[in-house]
Amino acid sequence: MNYFELFALAPSFELDLVELKAKYLELQRAVHPDKFANASERERLISVQKAAQINDAFTVLNATDSRAQYLLELAGFELAHETQTLKDPMFLMQQMELRETLEDITSAADPEQALADFQDEITSYIKDINQQFVTLFAKNDHASLSQAADLVRKIKFMLKLVQEALRVEEKIFAY
Repeated sequence: MNYFELFALAPSFELDLVELKAKYLELQRAVHPDKFANASERERLISVQKAAQINDAFTVLNATDSRAQYLLELAGFELAHETQTLKDPMFLMQQMELRETLEDITSAADPEQALADFQDEITSYIKDINQQFVTLFAKNDHASLSQAADLVRKIKFMLKLVQEALRVEEKIFAY
């Protein structure tokens, strides 16, 4: 089952998330198990399975990293169970520096501003990586798709930093 087809959307990295959410809710209403409470056991089971498929599809398409990975899978690039690591030493060095910066935020003179600056920087990096992905994916040749796969790996690194920044934010505002 193609998740884009399920939601009647063109396969694209750039999705209207409001439209995706509206279609998700519409599909969920149509197959919600409560609507099949008086149906046969088989129909109830099918309803539950369809609801689960819709949930899975929404989860994948709603997040940029999983949507990018899914697009690559549709194009024949399987990243889910790969053992290949990112081999971009400049990016990996940048990750180490960003993690050091993040560790130092709580001891900064103005931790709230330092965190806001850090989050802005990460947001900018993610936006840049996403745009690069769109450009490479559109080329639809093996070399470009391979480079796009590396960008998905980078997106995943950056999103981990976003989560770590949220934990730092909790520490800052817990005081």
